Amino acid sequence: MTYLLIGLHVVVSLALIVIVLLQMGKGAEVGASFGAGGSQTIFGASGGANFMSKVTAGAAVIFMLTSLSLAYFYGSPASQTLMPAQVTVPAAAPAGGFTEPVTTPAPTETPAAPAPEEKK
Repeated sequence: MTYLLIGLHVVVSLALIVIVLLQMGKGAEVGASFGAGGSQTIFGASGGANFMSKVTAGAAVIFMLTSLSLAYFYGSPASQTLMPAQVTVPAAAPAGGFTEPVTTPAPTETPAAPAPEEKK
């Protein structure tokens, strides 16, 4: 599930970048880039701006939903942790080289001392 979500997130991210870069700035006409008037444009006189705005908004909504979903899945306590269950502590190294690391288990409670016996 998360691999599908990550793949969708990457595709939408790239699509959003391309869509934003394809848009013209304020005051620039779509027809001016083709060297023609507004009636000879691909989307009509003002249809290109509305179409690109709707596509940008749709891609932005999908991007935000995938971002929130990924944050939820990877922020849950069930996600994997980077902390190991046991810590390896290196032993004191001799002067000539390295030694094997010593694995120490997590500390446990110490047993209670027995009560002192009374003398008769």
